Amino acid sequence: MLRLTDFIIDCPDAMKLAAFYSEVTGLPVKDGSNEHWAGIQLGDIELAFTPVEDYRPPQWPGSEHPKQFHLDFEVDDIEAEQRRVLALGATLHRDITDPDGYGFRVYTDPTGHPFCLCRNKGVTWTEQGPVWPQRNQ
Repeated sequence: MLRLTDFIIDCPDAMKLAAFYSEVTGLPVKDGSNEHWAGIQLGDIELAFTPVEDYRPPQWPGSEHPKQFHLDFEVDDIEAEQRRVLALGATLHRDITDPDGYGFRVYTDPTGHPFCLCRNKGVTWTEQGPVWPQRNQ
């Protein structure tokens, strides 16, 4: 059996990027995190950050230093979340939302990794988080 346990992001400063994503997700940086390995527990998966020497940030959407991954965050209020992530140091690159506010927006984190804030039609929010509409099989 194979199970994903960690999603590891290269960066110049593990604790600084962990702090950014801690604020974005509202989850704490794990105890024991340090300058060599910092993490945030997202259910069964740890979002982890590790420093690399001579870090070169991705230059999305270019291909000279292409992205290696991106994260999608489903949100219930894209405007409020955009204000929050921009205040935390994110940069908006593309807005692909319709007049009703559904779609997604592409940002980069402070070290150049792209991520999206998404608002999908049919998703309802509960105390436990988003509930996705049933899809026809």
